[in-house]
Amino acid sequence: MTTRSATAAAPVSGTPRAANPSLSSLAAASGQIVRTGFAPAHAPDAVDQLAQALHPVADLDLVVLFVSPEADVAQVIASATERFGPAQVVGCTTAGEIGATGYTDGEIVAIGLPLSHFASRILRIEDLSAYDPQAMIDAMIQNRTEMTRTHSEWAGEFALLMVDGLSMREDTLTADLAPGLGPVPLFGGSAGDGTDFASTHVLFDGNARQNAAVVVQVRSSCGIRVFNTDHLRPTQQRMVVTGANPALRQVHEINAEPAAREYARLLGKDPEQLTSFTFAAHPVVVRIGGKHHVRAIRKVADNGDLMFFSAIDEGVVLTLAQSQDMVAHLSTALSDLTRQQTPDIILTCDCVLRRIEAQQKQLSPQISALLASHRAVGFCTYGEQVNSMHVNQTLTGVAIYPPTEPTPTTAEEKAWSRA
Repeated sequence: MTTRSATAAAPVSGTPRAANPSLSSLAAASGQIVRTGFAPAHAPDAVDQLAQALHPVADLDLVVLFVSPEADVAQVIASATERFGPAQVVGCTTAGEIGATGYTDGEIVAIGLPLSHFASRILRIEDLSAYDPQAMIDAMIQNRTEMTRTHSEWAGEFALLMVDGLSMREDTLTADLAPGLGPVPLFGGSAGDGTDFASTHVLFDGNARQNAAVVVQVRSSCGIRVFNTDHLRPTQQRMVVTGANPALRQVHEINAEPAAREYARLLGKDPEQLTSFTFAAHPVVVRIGGKHHVRAIRKVADNGDLMFFSAIDEGVVLTLAQSQDMVAHLSTALSDLTRQQTPDIILTCDCVLRRIEAQQKQLSPQISALLASHRAVGFCTYGEQVNSMHVNQTLTGVAIYPPTEPTPTTAEEKAWSRA
């Protein structure tokens, strides 16, 4: 999606491509539908390494890149767009990656969706401060209608959102996108920058962009299950935001006291010793629609204010939450995704605060082993999106299952094979 001054045609990418039957059979022979590749962020041939891992690249509809901020991000997306074309290439920077062995750093994770099982459309949002919500909704409906027409036999659908994690626009954007989704589930993550919180990027059209977002609408022959889970439980300890700047996600006062000092008092801690681990281990939640959702604290400002990862306002009642056993909870959540059928892959957006908690509790090896054993790959985020909400401190993603029946050949694919 473009700004109001840009052309109306920009939201919809390219002409639909049909699968090459011979290349599709090569992909099927690998035993995996969704392909993955991993490369060191600093490797001069990183994109070539990814292309080799995703081979054959000529039959790919979409390539998604989760890129460590240690990489030359602009060079990576420019090279990948050229290398993987005519497949569409999108992505974002990370607060850590989830690779072949679980949690990792300094890598590029690539995910390839082949034409034999996937069709996608790209919605570009080049400026989060100046987009037209109605034009965005119209484009999403148009995209879905077109994919329904060209791939009518396929029933699996989802939307993937990647958004600048420092834009502070995720809450508004997800709410604006919701009317265009219809019954299609959306998941996504806010681009990260390690733990620096200095410069985050969203990648599309061969460029690395700030204050931007990209929505990928996907239709598939595969089974789809979008999920969202956390290991937190609310306590009886509540507090009220009595002073805030919602535009900056900044809380000045809690219970009519300086925010950081009051939060620390409720925890029985020294306000001078609040760290990222404190916020990860002692999150606050709000109750919305009968469920509790984390409003994660990012840091303490120099003046003692609390800076949040998501929307906050005066009058909001916050409840302290306690962490449950991370390893046991994750094992249960991933096992639930595999109960009836084993996913081909699980694409994951995992909050950076979960990773910090795992590291501080020395649980990273166990968490990594669980993620790897379930073929869960993705990236660590500055926040997650699920349907119409921006949330924090969750594991959010999509499980993609092998089709239970042979994939029908569409009319366009028949025409391609005769050409």
